[in-house]
Amino acid sequence: MKLTVTISSALLAVLCAAGVWGAEHPGKSEIEKNGYKGPATCEECHPGTTKGFIDSVHWKHASKVDNVSNLDPKKEYGMKNRIYTMCNGNDIVNNLKEIPKNAEGKSKFTGCNTCHPGNHVSDVGSTGPEAENAIDCLVCHSTDYDFRQRKPFKNEKGQVVMGQDRSTKAALAIAKPTVKNCMVCHEAAGGGVLVKRGFSFTKETDAHAAKGMVCVDCHKAKNHKIPTGFDPNNWANDGVRVACTDCHGEKPHKGLSAAYNNHTSKIACQTCHIPRTGGAVAKDFTVWEKGGDGFYEPTTLKQEANATAPVYAWYNKTVRNEQHFIGPNGSRKDGKSKIYPFKIYMGKAFYDKKTGNLLSMDFAPPMSNGNARAGVESAARTLGMKNPADIAKNAVPGWQTIYFGSNHLVTKSKALNCINCHGVNGVINFKDLGYSDKEIKKLTNPEIYFNQLIEKQKEDW
Repeated sequence: MKLTVTISSALLAVLCAAGVWGAEHPGKSEIEKNGYKGPATCEECHPGTTKGFIDSVHWKHASKVDNVSNLDPKKEYGMKNRIYTMCNGNDIVNNLKEIPKNAEGKSKFTGCNTCHPGNHVSDVGSTGPEAENAIDCLVCHSTDYDFRQRKPFKNEKGQVVMGQDRSTKAALAIAKPTVKNCMVCHEAAGGGVLVKRGFSFTKETDAHAAKGMVCVDCHKAKNHKIPTGFDPNNWANDGVRVACTDCHGEKPHKGLSAAYNNHTSKIACQTCHIPRTGGAVAKDFTVWEKGGDGFYEPTTLKQEANATAPVYAWYNKTVRNEQHFIGPNGSRKDGKSKIYPFKIYMGKAFYDKKTGNLLSMDFAPPMSNGNARAGVESAARTLGMKNPADIAKNAVPGWQTIYFGSNHLVTKSKALNCINCHGVNGVINFKDLGYSDKEIKKLTNPEIYFNQLIEKQKEDW
C-alpha cells in the first residue's frame, strides 16, 4: 500500500510493526481511496499477520495443554473439542447450523462456534489462503463495526456463512480493541450474558474499568498471541500469561503495613481484591425449558455480577481433571500454591453407562423440541461412536463440579480487610485449607489485626 499520509516510510514501518497508531490509523487515506478488501488490505501494511493469526487460540479454539491431568500431551484441547458441563457441546458436535423447526414452525441458526472470527466456511482451525481471507479483522479492530451484519445465513450453495462488516466505514475506524470488541463474545459465552464469566467490565464493577482501562491494557497481545491468566476451567492458551504482578510488582501495597506485602507470598491478589463474583452456579442439560420464543434452553440458575461469594482453595496452577470434577490442585505444603478465590459451578449432563465418561450434546434437537437425549445421539453420531441411539437411550444423568477462577470484578475500595478473613466468622475456612485447630485459634485471634484496624478506623472517622 502506498500511503498518501505525510509520514516517513521508516516511521511507518515502526508503527505497523508495533501496532501503535496515533489519533488516526496511518492507512486511512488509502482505505478511503480504494475501499476495504478484507485481510488483503491489512496485509499490505502488516504482511504475514494472517498466517500468524490462524495459529492463535482465537482461530484454532484449541492448544496443547500442559497443566491439566488426564489429557493427551500430543493433542490440542479447547472450545473446539472439550466435553464439560458448562457448555456440554463444542465446535465439533454443536457446529453452527440451522436447527430443525420447532412446534411453531420456526427455526434459527445456533452453534458453539458462532463467536469464531471467520466466515464459518473456513471454520475453526482451518488453514491456507481461503482461511486467511476469511478472517474478520474488523470485528476486533474497528470501533464502528456494525454487529447487525455479523449473523449467519445460507449462501447459494446451501452453506452456512457467518456475515461480516467489511464496509469502508468500519475499516476507517480501525483502532485499539475496545471493551465492546472483546465482550461481544466473551461476556455472552456459555449461553448468554452473565452465564459463564459472571462479570461485566464497567466502571461500576471493576477498578480497572473505572480508570478507563480496556481489556487489552492487561491482555497485551503480541502477534495475536493473547496472554491469559490461570484458571482451572480455561485450558486453551497461546503460551503467554498475564498476572497482577506484571503491573503492580511483587510488593504492591506501597505505604501500608509490611503485613500486606507479606501476605502475597501465600495469598493471590484476587483473593482480597475480588470478594464477589456472579454468573451461572448450576445448569441442567438433561432438562430443557421452553422460552417465550418457542425454543428451548437448558435449565439454568445464575446470579448477577457481585452476587456470589467465592470459595477459597490452594492452587498451584495445575488442574485436577476428572469426569465429575474439574478444579485446582494445590496444598499449603507444596511450596508452590497460593490461596485463590473460585466460583463453584455444578452442571448436570449425561454420562455413558458403559464407560462412565461424560457425553457431549448437539444443541439443535433439544433447542427445537426439548429432547435432550436426541442431542446426545446426534453428538455421538458426529463423533463416530458405535450405536449412538443405544448410547443416548442408556445414558445416565450425573453432576460435574467445576471451579471457575475469579479474575475480574477487581475492587480496591471494597477489598477484604483483616477481620473479613481473620474474624471468627470470616470468609476463609482455615480448616478446609489444612490448618490445625491450634493454628486456627491463633489466626482468628483479634491480636493479629486489632491495633491495625483501630488506627484505620481513626483515619476513616
